[in-house]
Amino acid sequence: MTSRTVTLLDVARAAGVSKSTVSDALQGSGRVAEATRERVRAVAEDLGYRPNSAARRLRRSSTGAIGLHLPQTATRLDYYMNLAFGAVARAQEEGLDVVLLAPAGVAGGASGRVASRVDGLLVIDPEVSDSAVPGLLDAGVPVVTGERYLGPAAAPSGAVICDNAASLTALLDHVTERGARHPAVLAPAGTSAWATALRATAASWGQEHGVAVALRTVPFAATPQEAEETTLALLRTDPAVDAVICAPDGAAPGVLRAAATAGRTVGTVSVRTAGGATSGRTIGSTTPGRTAGSTTPGRTGEVGTHPRTPLLVASCVDGTATRSAEPPVTAVDLRPAAYGRACAELLCDILAGRTAPDTVRRHAWALETRASTTPPC
Repeated sequence: MTSRTVTLLDVARAAGVSKSTVSDALQGSGRVAEATRERVRAVAEDLGYRPNSAARRLRRSSTGAIGLHLPQTATRLDYYMNLAFGAVARAQEEGLDVVLLAPAGVAGGASGRVASRVDGLLVIDPEVSDSAVPGLLDAGVPVVTGERYLGPAAAPSGAVICDNAASLTALLDHVTERGARHPAVLAPAGTSAWATALRATAASWGQEHGVAVALRTVPFAATPQEAEETTLALLRTDPAVDAVICAPDGAAPGVLRAAATAGRTVGTVSVRTAGGATSGRTIGSTTPGRTAGSTTPGRTGEVGTHPRTPLLVASCVDGTATRSAEPPVTAVDLRPAAYGRACAELLCDILAGRTAPDTVRRHAWALETRASTTPPC
């Protein structure tokens, strides 16, 4: 290996220790045994490791800023803008500015220049296909990811994750309780942990419940028009579909337009049980101020007879588009501002030494039920 290719991760693997241990050993910081420190230094010298200039600068002083890297599609998505505002608000409480990193500015080995401008990095929904991510993870500064990175690269200093499998499971359970027998999922393409989990969960839920879930893949940031076209094609080829769960942020109104075009009434599936019609409720992971819990899959009633099968509509991401739609759309509230705040808080805690590296924190979500899946009383 040459000094150009040797990274902290290379040294860690050769020395049989973690990346953070290598960093502490070479910087003379942290609680590292002297024997381990000497061994790491010897391995680094044998491999020809040379710390970059950005890392040396950061050991001497603080830049007073952290960097924020978002997916390339983020600029037009309500979710990521709210997330960014939450991150900025938390960083400001710590006296830190937030630098939004342009995708072109961090690709192609520019991570050293990025690290020279910030004390740490937030990398949100990292895609395996994003060529900038490996360099950011090995830029010589603490890195916190929003969701896990599934690619082969240096591990981040910390991560904040959501249980995305549980949120889609809750949606599928919910529409089933509301009478759906043949649900469909418009799942996002891409290699992020979120997209990967949703596609896998749609398949596994169907197998577990003996239900044929119609899975269609749409762009990660599908527009309402793209969602409309996909839904229309789905309803024409598979008219038995009685619920559509749309994953991409802001795309659900396209599903509603497709339903109208196909002559399908939205949100009027009636379920008859011994106690009457099922009422809406909020479920999800524990969130202060909200009712939390889980649903039990089951088919406790029969769908009423209609000239055309009614259609339930839900979304994996809540936002302005789902709340203001007609009818309002049931959706998973991922609480993006709070999520951005949690990511920035973890990075601040690591930078200040309040939290050890390799920390993983979990972020709560909630399911908001609305008229698009609630039967009339």
